[in-house]
Amino acid sequence: MSGALIENLPYPDLSGLVCDYQNARILMPAYADAESELTAVLQYIFHSFNFGARGMTEYADMMDSIAIAEMRHIELLGDALIRLGVSPIFARRPPTKCDFYSTCHVDYSTLPAAMLSADITAETRAIRTYEQMLDQFTDSTLNALVNRILLDERLHLERLKAAYRTLVDSKPQP
Repeated sequence: MSGALIENLPYPDLSGLVCDYQNARILMPAYADAESELTAVLQYIFHSFNFGARGMTEYADMMDSIAIAEMRHIELLGDALIRLGVSPIFARRPPTKCDFYSTCHVDYSTLPAAMLSADITAETRAIRTYEQMLDQFTDSTLNALVNRILLDERLHLERLKAAYRTLVDSKPQP
């Protein structure tokens, strides 16, 4: 397994965050919702297994690298949530322990082009979600965190699109 696919820039220091339930509610969907980092991790791991089973190790390794980056994002978001006064449970609406996370939003495609297409869609949605959050936060540290995560997400999208183009271009034409 290779390392994380991330931009070579530091993530912001979160030590200055203080209890703030409103900002926590804004941030929580990125942590454990349908289009969250948790969904991304599970989807990339599932797709990695399937690429690996097809002998497509380059694609499997890329999925592993992106999954590792998304795990780092979960770690950062979880840390931020704790500092904001919310337990980072896998539910949509903290601190209420209801509406728990479900894997029903993980894409379970197994065909290479379908997997990459679903991953491109997921990254595009993640980017859109993070960009919308930026307009809602009242804390500059959270803006810095989301802007830094966005750099990684845009890198993932770029790599996934390139992999999709390579896959489609390598198919024999009728």
